[in-house]
Formats: sequence, structure tokens, C-alpha cells
Amino acid sequence: MRRIERREFTREASLAFLAGVVVVISDCGGGGYGGSSSDGNSGNPAAGNPPPTSADGSKTGTISANHGHVAVITAAELQAGGVLALSIAGTAGHDHTVNLVAQAMQDIKDGKKVAKESTSTQGHTHNVTFNADNAEPPTNY
Repeated sequence: MRRIERREFTREASLAFLAGVVVVISDCGGGGYGGSSSDGNSGNPAAGNPPPTSADGSKTGTISANHGHVAVITAAELQAGGVLALSIAGTAGHDHTVNLVAQAMQDIKDGKKVAKESTSTQGHTHNVTFNADNAEPPTNY
């Protein structure tokens, strides 16, 4: 079996989802969660937070207390606008949803920093921030 890096997985999975292909993830790989909403690893690729913008125009969120989740809004979703219920399952073995209103989607598309708390699963949540490299304080939706 071929191993791929998180960045390549995110890109390939995004393209597969747009094409309607089913993606099966095997071997989620290490790490538990600490049950808190922040562990100081926001934006650290080694902690599971890939760079915020892809070459195809998609936006990747930075996830607090990350243990395998991936938050990617595709370029097509940004272009469509409107509300979005974003699954951030990744390789965590469970899912959370980040519910974004239309204005949050527009702000993310415009490069503004947007923060949103995920739904609670297994007794914890995650804070997801898009455009985290923007120096401005985030808008919390």
C-alpha cells in the first residue's frame, strides 16, 4: 500500500469528492485527543493542520486540538456560496460538523479570518479557523 502525505491526501480527496468518488481511508494513524478545545498546535503541519490555501483555490481550516481532522472548503463550494455543513472527519475515526452561514462563506472566500466551533462528538469540540494567517482578529460565527 502506498503512503501519502496529508497535503496530497487532502487534494486528492477534495478532487474525488467533487467527482462523486467514494474515498476509503485505512490506517488512521496515531494520536488521541486531549479533550480540550485548544492544544497550541493550530497551524502546525506536524500536528495535522495543513497550509490554509491550495493551488486549486480551496481553503483549509486550522483545527484546535487536532487529532486527524481535516477541514477543507473546496473552490467549488466557495464559488457556490450559501450555507455549508462541513464535515471534518479526516482520519480521526469520528466526525464533527462545522456549520457555516452564507456571510461566513463570503468572508472566507474574501480572505477574512473566520472562526467557528464544531459540533460536539465524543465529548469534545474543535475550533476551526479559516484564513488563520490573516493578522486581523477572527469573526466568530
